[in-house]
Amino acid sequence: MAICLHRVVSVNKVPKGYFAVYVGENQKWFFQDLLGLSEEEFGYSHPADGLTIPCNEDMFLQVTFHLN
Repeated sequence: MAICLHRVVSVNKVPKGYFAVYVGENQKWFFQDLLGLSEEEFGYSHPADGLTIPCNEDMFLQVTFHLN
C-alpha cells in the first residue's frame, strides 16, 4: 500500500490506477475499520468516484502516519 500525502489532486485529475480518499467528521482508530465504516455508511458508489472515509483530517493523517 502506498500513501501519498504531499500534494492534493483534484478529483477530476485522479491518475488512472488511483482513487480519491475523502476524510469526514467522525473518528475511528484503525484504517481497516474506517474502510468498513465507509462501506456501511456510503456503500461502494460515490458521486465523485472516490472513497469517503468517516473521520476528520487530523485523525486520518495520524492513522496513515502509523501505517508507514
